[in-house]
Amino acid sequence: MDRSAQSSNSLTLTGSVALGTGVMIGAGIFALVGQVAELAGGWMPWAFLAGAVVVAFSSYSYIRYSATNPSSGGIAMQLKAAYGPGVVAGSVSLFMYVSMILAESLLGRTFGTYMLRPFGMQDSDVWVPVLAVLAIAGAALVNLVGNQLGRVSHS
Repeated sequence: MDRSAQSSNSLTLTGSVALGTGVMIGAGIFALVGQVAELAGGWMPWAFLAGAVVVAFSSYSYIRYSATNPSSGGIAMQLKAAYGPGVVAGSVSLFMYVSMILAESLLGRTFGTYMLRPFGMQDSDVWVPVLAVLAIAGAALVNLVGNQLGRVSHS
């Protein structure tokens, strides 16, 4: 593979930041706005502002660390670099993976609930989990296949 083809398939810093920001904002807006509005009431704008401050600090720390120690291993490699290969880095990495699985299941259930709401079936004990599993399996399939499906060969 020549250098230009490799760089066109690489994710730039700007692309990485856009992707991360889009995922955080998209998941938050998709799954949590209703719950935040219900719990916070009139304080909702302040709750979002506080969340934005936390995300800004978190994003800044990821950007600074990634610029200093580039790695494609994500949070696990960052924890390994900070604490060395051992119980602390391994445990926190596993905790991060479990929290990502829980977040995916929350988004899947939210998807199932929203899809069934027009039909009055949003409280279904069968269809909400079925749609959640289908949504997660569909996303996993897209990630496994990657962009190979839409690639055009230039020979």
